[in-house]
Amino acid sequence: MASFSSRVKEELSRQLNSARHCQIAEIAAIISLCGRIQIDENDRFGIKISTENVAVARKYFTLLKKTFNISTDIVIRHNVYLKRNRTYGVVVSRDEDAKKVLLATKLLNDQGEIGENLSIVKNLVIQNPCCRRAFLRGAFLATGSVSDPERFYHFEIVCATEEKAKQLQSIISTFHLEARIVARKKYFVVYIKEGSQIVDILNVMEAPLALMELENIRILKEMRGSVNRQVNCETANINKTVSAALKQMEDITRIKETIGFDSLPENLQEIARARLERPEATLKELGESLNPPVGKSGVNHRLRKLSTLAETLMEKGEVSEQ
Repeated sequence: MASFSSRVKEELSRQLNSARHCQIAEIAAIISLCGRIQIDENDRFGIKISTENVAVARKYFTLLKKTFNISTDIVIRHNVYLKRNRTYGVVVSRDEDAKKVLLATKLLNDQGEIGENLSIVKNLVIQNPCCRRAFLRGAFLATGSVSDPERFYHFEIVCATEEKAKQLQSIISTFHLEARIVARKKYFVVYIKEGSQIVDILNVMEAPLALMELENIRILKEMRGSVNRQVNCETANINKTVSAALKQMEDITRIKETIGFDSLPENLQEIARARLERPEATLKELGESLNPPVGKSGVNHRLRKLSTLAETLMEKGEVSEQ
């Protein structure tokens, strides 16, 4: 079965916005994060994006065809060391087509200049909320991943430069979500770790199926956690009750074997005999068995008196032995 991250990308790859400006924003994100601009000796432009995910290559190919009506070349490379791994390259090789895409995405200015490492996308491309959604969708398709929510919650998008990471963080913040940045080797990673915020960003990127799957898993995990906490609490209470009952039995047995019950006040005799007869009973049940019935606090008070007496007898016994 495909990973959760792959399923999210598959869903997003089939999400095609009808608005041209949103399509351009998504293309801009893909090129900016996993693309390379090629310039030959004659100053002719080309664009190439590389990905190991066929869904991402398919989406980029479809966007270019639908938005600019241009043809692209598909290059598939096999890793000789990892037989399963393939790298998909989508190449815009014609100079006029490449310039058309780069000008529309604002990655190339009117003077034909490109910023270092592909400049961060201009605000003009992502000024509308719908375009920012599309941009985040493209960014995630390009270099993003999300962990299996059954294990833990982690969403991230990897950027080549700190400037791109900060821009991505800023875009995410416009949807009232808090993303953080961490340096990892030579890259900068924009990440979210809280489950509810990952649900929200899936909603922002318009991945409803993945959102529902993650939300269902979150609910089940919370229910399991709640049940486990309740069971643990009840187990702890039972253990506490059993330990207390055993201690009471020991105290009462010591009193019986040293001074006997006849030397005790009537109310303490009654509770001592009741405890010996019903070692498994709760304080409430013990109180109800007395005549007349006594409340939990009254039972507890009498048992404490017996415990104090037993400790005194034990101390005296130790002294006499010395």
